[in-house]
Amino acid sequence: MDKSLEKSLLVWLKAQKKACGLFLKLSLWLGMISAVAMVAQAYIIATILDGVIMGQQVIPLTANAQMVSSSVSIDTYTPHLIALIALMLLRALLAYGRERASFEAGKRLRGHIRAAVMDKLTKLGPAFIKGKPAGSWASIVLEQVEDLQDFYARYLPQISLAGFIPILILAAVFPINWAAGLILLLTAPLIPMFMILVGMGAADANRKNFSALARLSGHFMDRLKGLSTLKLFHRGDAELKVIATASEEFRSRTMSVLRMAFLSSAVLEFFAAVSIAVLAVYFGFSYLGHLDFGYYGAHANISSSTDPQIVGIPFSLFTGLFILILAPEFYQPLRDMGTHYHAKAQAVGAAEALITLLEHPEPEFVGHVRINSIETLSADNLEVFSVDGTRLLGPLSFELKDNQRLALVGPSGAGKTSLLNALLGFLPYKGHLLINGHELSALDLAHWRQHLAWLGQEPQLFHGTVRDNVALADPTLPDDTLWHLLAEANISDFVKAQPLGLDSPVGEQSSGLSVGQAQRIALARALGQKASLFVLDEPTASLDSQSEQTVSSALNRAMAGKMCIMVTHRLDQLDQMDTILVLDKGLIVQRGDFTTLSDTHGLFQTLLRENVESVADIELVPLSASASETQLDSDAPLDIAAESTKGDAQ
Repeated sequence: MDKSLEKSLLVWLKAQKKACGLFLKLSLWLGMISAVAMVAQAYIIATILDGVIMGQQVIPLTANAQMVSSSVSIDTYTPHLIALIALMLLRALLAYGRERASFEAGKRLRGHIRAAVMDKLTKLGPAFIKGKPAGSWASIVLEQVEDLQDFYARYLPQISLAGFIPILILAAVFPINWAAGLILLLTAPLIPMFMILVGMGAADANRKNFSALARLSGHFMDRLKGLSTLKLFHRGDAELKVIATASEEFRSRTMSVLRMAFLSSAVLEFFAAVSIAVLAVYFGFSYLGHLDFGYYGAHANISSSTDPQIVGIPFSLFTGLFILILAPEFYQPLRDMGTHYHAKAQAVGAAEALITLLEHPEPEFVGHVRINSIETLSADNLEVFSVDGTRLLGPLSFELKDNQRLALVGPSGAGKTSLLNALLGFLPYKGHLLINGHELSALDLAHWRQHLAWLGQEPQLFHGTVRDNVALADPTLPDDTLWHLLAEANISDFVKAQPLGLDSPVGEQSSGLSVGQAQRIALARALGQKASLFVLDEPTASLDSQSEQTVSSALNRAMAGKMCIMVTHRLDQLDQMDTILVLDKGLIVQRGDFTTLSDTHGLFQTLLRENVESVADIELVPLSASASETQLDSDAPLDIAAESTKGDAQ
C-alpha cells in the first residue's frame, strides 16, 4: 500500500476516536494506574524474597571472616504480604475495568461507523446500492466495521502504554543500577524496529484479504439467490468450481496474513527473551563477583540496614530480583503493541473501503423547505446523472398539475427509472425540478418523501409480520386502519384466512407469499402513506393476469383525485393517463395522450403494436392481419385496449 495512502487512512481512523467518548481515556488511565501498582508489587515481592532468602547477610571486610546473617521473623513481612494481596486485587480490578472500558469504546465506535455507513447508503439510495452485490455491502457493514474493534479497544491505548510503562520502569531502575537501566534502554528499540520490518506488508495483505472476502461474499450470495436458475441451465457443477476457486483465493490470502502474524509474534518473543537473558547473565556474574559495575557506591550495597553491630558490606538480592521481575513487564507493552499491530493493519485495510464509501459524492439535497401538499410538479431542462457523474437522462421538460396522471414509456434503458430516482432524491440532477415552485434540492427530503407513495415492480417486504410491513411508515397505526388498508389492496381476505392474522410471519425475500400477494401487501403499505403523489415503477410487471387486474383496480381507486407518475410497458392500459411521455435514449421523443400518440407515426405506435402482439401471443389469441393494418385508425387503439383488458379478466 502507498505510504501516503496508509498515513491518510491512519489519520482518518484516529479522527474517529471521538465516537469512543470517555471510555478510551478511561482505559488508558486504568492501564497507567495498573502499571504503577505493578512496580509497587515488584518492589514488595523483591523485598520479601530478599529478606526471606538472604536474611540480611553481609559480605565480610576481611578474607578470613565468615558471612554474617541475622534471623528474620515472618511477622516482619506481614504488612508487606497484606500490601501484596491488596495490590494483586487492585490490579485484577483495574484489568477488568480496563477490558470493559476498552470494549465499550470499540462498541461505541462500531455503532458510530455503522450508523454513518447506513446513513450514507440511505443518502446514496438504491441506484448506487444496486451497483454492488448484497454480499459486498454485508461484508462492509459487518466484517469490515467489526475489524475496527481491536484498533480502538487495544491498539490505540497500547501505543500510549508502550511509551508510559517502559519510562516508568526505567525511572525505577536507573536510580538502583545504571547498567541494568542501560541494557533495558538499548534493547527496547529492537522490538518495535523488527515489528515494523516484519509487519510492513501486513496492512496491504489485510486490504487484499478484505477485497477477496467482499468478492467471495457477493459471489456466493448471488449464486445462492439464483440457485434454481443455475440448476435449470445445468450450471451447478461449473459454479461449484468457481466458488471453490474463490474460496481457495481467500484461504491463500488469509494464510498469508496469519503467516505474517506468527512471524511477527516469534520475532517479538525472541528479542524479548534475549534481552531478559542479558539482564539475567549480568546479575549472575555480578553476584559471583566477576562484574562490579552498574551500582552506586559499594558492590550490592543497597540494604537499608544501619546496624553498627553488622561488620561488613550488606549483601542483598533486592536489586537483581526487583529488576528481573520488572524486565518482562518492561518488554510486555512493546510485545502487546506488536500483537495489536495487526489490529492496526486490519483497521487500515478496512478503512480504505469505508472511506471510499463515506466520501463518495452524494446528491446535494440539503434543503429545509417543507410543503403541505403537492399542487404542481415541473421540470425545465432537467438532466439526471448517475452517482459517478454519467448523464442518464435529459435535457427534458414537462409539467404535472394536481389530479393529473403522467405515464413514462419507452424501451429499456431510456431513462424512465432514472427520472423516478431523481424525483425520489436518489440521483443528482441539473436544471430545474420544481415542486410547488420550490427546487427539489431545497426541500427537506424526509418530509418530501412523506407525500409520496412508492410501488415498484419487485415488492420488497421485510422479515417480520404483515403488521410490521403494512405499518412500516407509522408503527402506531391501529388494527382497524391496517385492515382497511389491506381491504383497499384486495388482500384482507387472504390475511384473515391465516391463523395469526396481522401477526402472520413474512419471511426474507417475501418467502411464503406469491408475487401477487406480496405486491398487494406492498400496495397496502403504500396506501398507508396518505400520499399526494403516487410514484409507480411498473407495479404490475411481474404479476399474473388476475393479480394484475386486482392491483390495477386497487390503484385506480386509491389514485382518485391524486397526482401520479407511472413507468409501464403495458401501453394498452394507458387510456386513463392524462399525459404520456415517450422516452428514448434519455430524451422525450413524443408526448400527448393515448389517443393522440396512437394515431401518430412514431416510437409509441411501434411500441404499442409490439405490446399488443405480445399480449395476443400470451393469450393465445391470433392477431389478424386486419388488426395490424388498423393500428393507424384513430379508434383502433382504444378497441385493442378494451379487448386486452377483457382477455386479462378472463
